Amino acid sequence: MNASEFRRRGKEMVDYVADYLEGIEGRQVFPDVDPGYLRPLIPTTAPQEPETFEAIIEDIEKIIMPGVTHWHSPYFFAYFPTASSYPAMLADMLCGAIGCIGFSWAASPACTELETVMMDWLGKMLQLPEAFLAGEAGEGGGVIQGTASEATLVALLAARTKVTRHLQAASPELTQAAIMEKLVAYASDQAHSSVEKAGLIGGVRLKAIPSDGKFAMRASALQEALERDKAAGLIPFFVSSPGPTRVSGPCHKEGLWLHVDAAYAGSAFICPEFRHLLNGVEFADSFNFNPHKWLLVNFDCSAMWVKKRTDLTGAFRLDPVYLRHSHQDSGLITDYRHWQLPLGRRFRSLKMWFVFRMYGVKGLQAYIRKHVQLSHAFEALVRQDTRFEICAEVILGLVCFRLKGSNKLNEALLESINSAKKIHLVPCSLRDRFVLRFAICSRTVELAHVQLAWEHIQEMAATVLRAQGEEKAGKPPCGAEFPPP
Repeated sequence: MNASEFRRRGKEMVDYVADYLEGIEGRQVFPDVDPGYLRPLIPTTAPQEPETFEAIIEDIEKIIMPGVTHWHSPYFFAYFPTASSYPAMLADMLCGAIGCIGFSWAASPACTELETVMMDWLGKMLQLPEAFLAGEAGEGGGVIQGTASEATLVALLAARTKVTRHLQAASPELTQAAIMEKLVAYASDQAHSSVEKAGLIGGVRLKAIPSDGKFAMRASALQEALERDKAAGLIPFFVSSPGPTRVSGPCHKEGLWLHVDAAYAGSAFICPEFRHLLNGVEFADSFNFNPHKWLLVNFDCSAMWVKKRTDLTGAFRLDPVYLRHSHQDSGLITDYRHWQLPLGRRFRSLKMWFVFRMYGVKGLQAYIRKHVQLSHAFEALVRQDTRFEICAEVILGLVCFRLKGSNKLNEALLESINSAKKIHLVPCSLRDRFVLRFAICSRTVELAHVQLAWEHIQEMAATVLRAQGEEKAGKPPCGAEFPPP
């Protein structure tokens, strides 16, 4: 493919992508395939001779699309949103064209410097304390990680290195192995599984701290665990929390590394009415959230800030001669290879640059607020049906709800909803209760889609309740139909 054909095919691909997204509402949100469906549809080896672009495009519809879960469908309400916007897609095209591997400033100065500036832009949008910003001479700064899971792991490993070196400086006879076997990290009993995985990879024990009635980590329970573990000769060193407010006190008092993981919620903090949820972040050592969830920056883009970047670079710095350059010790720039686990990295800050400029802060705030309004609209619908209950306070774009009754009943409801493949939901467990999650996800979702989804849920609930002989009176009427796929 030469430049001339690329121009032609590129325009065709842009048209295909635009048509796909414009028509995504008419596609079945969840695929109707079985595991292993794809292998029989493609050859067992790569072709020896070139094939045509037309043949590949044809196979996208025949082979790929039948097995796609359409995350950007307005009927996708599972997991959390994954961001998608046309400006970010265009930036990704440019990223692929430039094709730099920005592990150091010298590897591509613009790649490094734009990331530093974009992370400061975003930090200011969030009103992060000045200590987290790089500025022209700050000690902190931001870095784009691939996922929040990576950010949690990087923070834990940096904290592990920091406490190990501190203890060895005070007691040189202590070996790393002797310290490692006593290290303890803490997270809420509601924490994401990625925190547990970070503990496994980091080789440290992780303890779950009981949460309160709002499913937030209890500061008193954390303090009690710290006292017990210190009395047992263990070494507390790291706390991961989705919010800093409640646990910042014990962490600050005990000198623990506090990592705030606001993977989904963090995007909302650009809105002043939600910024209070981040109060206490000034006591954190690191903070992370995913613009690729809710800030219209396509995956992957996980924003992480640290107060002292030397905490990261001190843990991960390796300097083989082939990676050195004349500016690395100037103090004017940073080499992001020292901030992360991989060596190579894409020019991901282009996506932030395009999105922030083409939407503006006000446009991004309006997008967040619309999703929050839709979640409250769904909450109101649920509360009108006495067969259902809301299981957690609705603050942002997620509603946790269930039928009043057994876990088995709600498992049957979810199975019936997802088997129909008109909408897609996933569950969670709250206090051993099986709960359905309704997350506002799609960039194009409107109130009409939410209402259709609720009517479908009601229909499925009526069917499940009839099947179990538990039908109750008072179900509001419904009659709207989904558009045909």
